[in-house]
Amino acid sequence: MTNKMLSSAFVAFFAASAALAQSVVRVTTTESQPWQQTKTRMESKASVAPLLEVSGAEEGTKLKAWGTTFNELDWDALLSLTRDEQDEIMRNLFDPQGDLKFTRGRISMNCNDYGRSWYSCDEVQGDLELRYFNIERDKRNIIPLIRAAQKYNPNLTFWASPWSPPSWMKINNDYPVVSSRHNRQDNRIDYLLFGSVEGIDEDEMKFLGERNGKFPRKLATQDYFIQDPRYLQAYANYFCKFIEAYKEQGVNIDMIIYQNEAYSYTPYPGCAWTAEGTVRFNKEYLAPTLKQKHPDVKLYLGTFNTNRQDHVEKILSDAGLRDCIDGIAFQWEGREILPHIRKQYPGFHYICSESECGNGSMDWKAGEHTFFLIGDNVGNGCDEWFNWNFLLPDHGTSPWGWNQNALIQLDSQTRKFRYTAEYYAVKHFSHYVAPGSEMIGYSPRTNGNTPVVVYRTPEKQYVVIAGNFNDAEKTVSVKIGKKYLNARMPAHSFNTYLVK
Repeated sequence: MTNKMLSSAFVAFFAASAALAQSVVRVTTTESQPWQQTKTRMESKASVAPLLEVSGAEEGTKLKAWGTTFNELDWDALLSLTRDEQDEIMRNLFDPQGDLKFTRGRISMNCNDYGRSWYSCDEVQGDLELRYFNIERDKRNIIPLIRAAQKYNPNLTFWASPWSPPSWMKINNDYPVVSSRHNRQDNRIDYLLFGSVEGIDEDEMKFLGERNGKFPRKLATQDYFIQDPRYLQAYANYFCKFIEAYKEQGVNIDMIIYQNEAYSYTPYPGCAWTAEGTVRFNKEYLAPTLKQKHPDVKLYLGTFNTNRQDHVEKILSDAGLRDCIDGIAFQWEGREILPHIRKQYPGFHYICSESECGNGSMDWKAGEHTFFLIGDNVGNGCDEWFNWNFLLPDHGTSPWGWNQNALIQLDSQTRKFRYTAEYYAVKHFSHYVAPGSEMIGYSPRTNGNTPVVVYRTPEKQYVVIAGNFNDAEKTVSVKIGKKYLNARMPAHSFNTYLVK
């Protein structure tokens, strides 16, 4: 054999060996050591029985976006930091080369529970013509926060939903649903919710994690939004005015949802809707008004934070309503029925509209729960996922007395901040899984308390995201093509493997 032939064979041998040894970037986060990068390689044999097998020919759910919500209390927390610190945070969240690479934002139409205090864009009683509609408060708080994000990603896109309509559009003439020590609603009209005060619990929505039951325990017996055609049409017009006002500020809203958590009967801004009211408003008023005034803006249904499958099916059984919508949003308990609804109606887009917000602990346990929730949502077909608050002080206490978590925790005394376990839980998904990537494999945490999700990126690389929620090291195997990723994961860890 000539030297040239030997050289060619030598090159071919090492090319084949390199292909067989396919390199893998491994990133691991534990409570004490976040985001540790090393290298490993694919192997020819499985160490344990594979949890997942993907051939590469699968057609999966294509990711559209990772996103977060823009709230007043996040803006207040950001303003307490130095300009350099503000830039660091916003770069890490929104820059295409940053940590989380968020590309989409959620906006609250009117105040939510993480606003400073109740407000709407028109609190003038009886203003059905909306002559006094304005977004002046948003211009001082929400829009500056959005612009701080747009500095690092000018291509951010947005959607919006209300927590409560203007108070004068509701039967209780107030922004909450139930009375509480944290609001001024007259407790004598709490009976409006169920027809009696029996079963009312202002803290029902605070139950955290797996509630192992029915939520809500009782459904509202009437709509809190006034079901007068004049009010319903005025509210549809209100959505359009909101879209137009934000567009004037350089913020294009391309999708709306009629109500956040219609099943949380809250002491903070909220609104209860029945199935009949939901269908009526969306089909007869909001959808046709949008089609006429903003045909480019999509209408999604939700947000469904209930696991009462029969109730959601009752709403979706209306064919006329289904013809009006492009997608459906689930959050909280709604995640439990997501696979069933998606199987019945596979033609819609499905999104996780809000991560669970925790109890203000901002600890490792909260991070593990969020890691599981992200995997379960995208694993069951969500093509968008949204975080709730990204920056809160101390225990994240709202004006309505609820402690909640955030991706970044600010110490209000020292004005120092830290990235929480939930920040890294999100990063393990969003950092390498870009929009356009396809979710082609999911194994839930029931398999040894080790949830696994597999994505194929537009560049045909594979991203394997796996958690180990056990007290001991755990090995899981994933077959990709003809090779195996044998993932040896430390106890209580988040892990991402980029297979190049």
